Amino acid sequence: MLSFRQLLWLFFNLAFILLSQCTHAKDLKSSCHTCKQIADNFIKGLDQTKKQNFGGGNTAWEERALSKYETSEIRLVEILENLCESSSFDCNHMVEEHEDHFETWWFKRQKKHPDLYKWFCIDTINVCCLKGTFGPDCNACVGGSERPCHGNGVCDGDGTRGGNGRCNCDHGYKGEFCLDCIDGYFNEIRNDTFSLCTECHSSCKTCTGLTNEDCEKCKTGWGEDDEGACLDVNECLNDPPLCKEDQYCLNTDGSFSCKGCDKVCSGCTEAGPDKCQSCAPGYQDTEGTCTDVNECEQPDAVCTAGNQECVNNKGSYICICASGYEEQEGVCVTIPEPGAVVSDDSWFSWLTLYLTSVHDQAKENEEDADTVKRPEEHVDL
Repeated sequence: MLSFRQLLWLFFNLAFILLSQCTHAKDLKSSCHTCKQIADNFIKGLDQTKKQNFGGGNTAWEERALSKYETSEIRLVEILENLCESSSFDCNHMVEEHEDHFETWWFKRQKKHPDLYKWFCIDTINVCCLKGTFGPDCNACVGGSERPCHGNGVCDGDGTRGGNGRCNCDHGYKGEFCLDCIDGYFNEIRNDTFSLCTECHSSCKTCTGLTNEDCEKCKTGWGEDDEGACLDVNECLNDPPLCKEDQYCLNTDGSFSCKGCDKVCSGCTEAGPDKCQSCAPGYQDTEGTCTDVNECEQPDAVCTAGNQECVNNKGSYICICASGYEEQEGVCVTIPEPGAVVSDDSWFSWLTLYLTSVHDQAKENEEDADTVKRPEEHVDL
C-alpha cells in the first residue's frame, strides 16, 4: 500500500503532466494563429508593394540590370520587415526562425504553391491544419471535416495542431455531436446528420412545438390550465402580498416586480398620487388624489413664536423669522439698521423674549414630567 508521501508525489506528478498538456495544446493553437496572421500580412504586403519600383531615376534600366522589382529580394525584404508589430515577440520570433522558408517560397515555390498559408503554416512548419481538422495528425473533427459538429458548433482546435476535436455546441444545442436540443428548444428537423433546434414558447421549459399548448413542462411563473396550456401566474394576487407596504406589485410574463409607491401615498395599488390606499402625513385626499396640505393656511396658526412666519413645502412646513427679523438663540429679533447703535432697550426686549421662551419651555417640560410620574391618590375608607 502506498504511503501518504508516495500518494502526494503521484498526485503532483499527474497534475504537472495535465498542466503541461493543457499548456502545450494552448501553445499549438497560439502558434497557428500567429502563423496565419503572418501569412495574411504577407499577402497585404504584396498588395501594398505591387506598384512600387527600385526607387531610382531610371526604373527601366534598373529592372534590366538588377532583375524585376516584382520578384526581387528588395521587395521581399520590404514585406518581411512589416509582417509583425514590434511588440509581438511570437510573430517576430517565427519570422526570424523561418526566414529561409520565405526566401524559398518567394524564389522557388510561389508559382506552384500560390497559397502561402497552406504551403508555409500547414505543409512546411506544421503548426496549422486544414479547416475541419485538428491535432498533430490533422484528424477530422466530430461530424466530419466538411461540417464539423454537424454545423451546430465549433470543433476544439479546428484548423490547428492542438485541441481535442470535441464540439463546443452553439446555443440551443447539446450533446457530443450537437444534434440534441437544450431545455427551451425542440427538434423541428432531426436525422442522423442534421438537426434544427427551434426555441419553444416563452412559457415552456420543454416542448414539442412552437405554442404554449405544446409545452411538456411549464417554466417557473407559469401554470397549466385545464386544457394543458401554460399561462402566466399573476403573483400580484398572492395572499399575503409579496411586496412591502410602501410598494405595489407589477405582474410580468412569468414573474413580477415590486415598485415603490409615490411619496404622497401610504400604501398604493399602482404608480401615481391617484393610486394611493391612503395619503401620507402632510397630504390629503382631494377627489381621489393625494395633494399637499398647506399647513400655513390652517385656522390655527402653526408658527406661534413671536415675529415668525410659516412657509409651506411638500408634505410639511417650516417656521422662519419674518422680514426684518433674524434668529438669535432661537428667538426672532429685529435686525439693526446699518450703523445703528443697539440701545439697552433693544437688548432688554430681546432678553425678555428669550427668557420668556425658555421659561415657557421649562414649564411645559415640568408639566409633562409631572403627568408621567404623579402617583395615583388613594382614599382611606
